[in-house]
Amino acid sequence: MAKKTTPPKTYQQFTKRYPKLAEAWEAIRQAEAGGPLDERTRRLVKLGIALGAYREGGVHSAVRKALAAGCSPAELQQVVAMAASTLGMPSTVAVDTWVQEVIGG
Repeated sequence: MAKKTTPPKTYQQFTKRYPKLAEAWEAIRQAEAGGPLDERTRRLVKLGIALGAYREGGVHSAVRKALAAGCSPAELQQVVAMAASTLGMPSTVAVDTWVQEVIGG
């Protein structure tokens, strides 16, 4: 079972201002979980998506949630390395810094 992570303060403030958006977001998260992939795998996939979309906040969030789901830093770093052939080296180095900010590397 994954341990809970506390969302960033800015996210908490946003969802307080826009509770209907928060409800819709929660419905999307529940729908994502409705397939054959286990939590750890879903978290690694979400990291890959955030990396490919080049979304810094999404990468930070994906790393926090993946760690909480029991993924190791080495697994997260492998996802970054796998992105290199698609993203190219400069972008991969950039997204790696976002991952390292969270895992403390």
